[in-house]
Amino acid sequence: MAREPGFRGPQMGCCPLPIFPVELVVDRTVRYGHWRVSLHIGHLSLKNFRNYLGLEFDLPAGISVFHGANAQGKTNLLESICLLATARLSRRTPDRELINWAAIQEPMPFARVSSEIQRKEQKLHLEVILMPRSQAQSQSDASAMPIQKHLRVNGVDCRATDFIGQLNTVMFSPRDVDLISEEPALRRRYLDITNSQVDSQYLRALQRYNRVLERRNFLLRRIASRQAKPGEMDFWDQELVRSGAYIVFQRRRSLVKLSELSAPIHHRLTDGREPLAIRYYPNLGSQASGADTLEGIMEAFSEALRAAREEELARGVSLIGPHRDDLRFLVEGIDMGTFGSRGQQRTIALSLKLAESGFMRTQTGEMPVLLLDDVLSELDETRRHQLLDAVSGYEQVLMTATDLDRFLPGFLTRAEKFKIENGAIS
Repeated sequence: MAREPGFRGPQMGCCPLPIFPVELVVDRTVRYGHWRVSLHIGHLSLKNFRNYLGLEFDLPAGISVFHGANAQGKTNLLESICLLATARLSRRTPDRELINWAAIQEPMPFARVSSEIQRKEQKLHLEVILMPRSQAQSQSDASAMPIQKHLRVNGVDCRATDFIGQLNTVMFSPRDVDLISEEPALRRRYLDITNSQVDSQYLRALQRYNRVLERRNFLLRRIASRQAKPGEMDFWDQELVRSGAYIVFQRRRSLVKLSELSAPIHHRLTDGREPLAIRYYPNLGSQASGADTLEGIMEAFSEALRAAREEELARGVSLIGPHRDDLRFLVEGIDMGTFGSRGQQRTIALSLKLAESGFMRTQTGEMPVLLLDDVLSELDETRRHQLLDAVSGYEQVLMTATDLDRFLPGFLTRAEKFKIENGAIS
């Protein structure tokens, strides 16, 4: 079966978000008018995905609100769409946990998530299939069962680099406050997911960097045990710089844009009381601060590796590179990850997510699908009103809530409302 052409590259622009103005610029040269581009998820099919044994559902464009009690499948529904966008969920969620427990007891368990995606005048069919690597896995091994993942676009198996970016989503949940206050790995992963959805070269560089990093760390351990010579490091240093410099370059560019977009959003959400700035800290030594070109970053990276060679050999681990980057969120110079209240951190996370949608739009020309998981429950009335006003301009918004009391009546009249109960939607 021949592969149908998938959407790659920028398309026409769309209307601005109500909460802040964004001039749509693609590749820094092409400017589009404020035309609405149709990007939305149509039919969604789930089979043995978490608590959904089987679901066939047509998602409307515009705003959809899914309500119901806890543990009924609201979050699972949004996560199935995230899986179609990014090919994976949280690093804390093993793939085997995505397969329904009843199905995992079968001789050959599997889970499937698929959907029809409308992009401008083109329809795409995306599919993710999860299944054991071997039929020899027994029920007693279910908790540790290795899972293989198949990605398909229009029925054709493809690599992650060809799959990710076909559907762009931005998801916000109460757990996203951890992006501000918890370990740097969460912030690096956020940057990786955001950039990978709009830049396939970034995803390829990231995959290559992780492979090189693993081999380089293995070599460092061999040198420490006198099983290899230090001179063997030169080749792997060059490979690390080649892929890692592009990661740093794109992280810096995206964070400049995210900082520009998030500042006016946060200004409005805080009534102008808390000016927000986002700072990127690449782990490339002191020279990295002045390197703003790809060539300059490569030079700074190489110099930092040379300076750290002795310590890395002594410790047997790679100490320099984007795998140790961080970013911080500052209000009037104060690190909100350390000194901010939970409410301040939540507002920053919300500002970042709304800025992320604007960033994706400037890169692709399309407004991403917005997924909001029970976000109103932890916002005060003013911020709830501001958020609901902001999301009204999106092509497709999927929201979840335990009840409808926190929504504005006018907002609900414009939304489609569905109840979720025990993995069924009505």
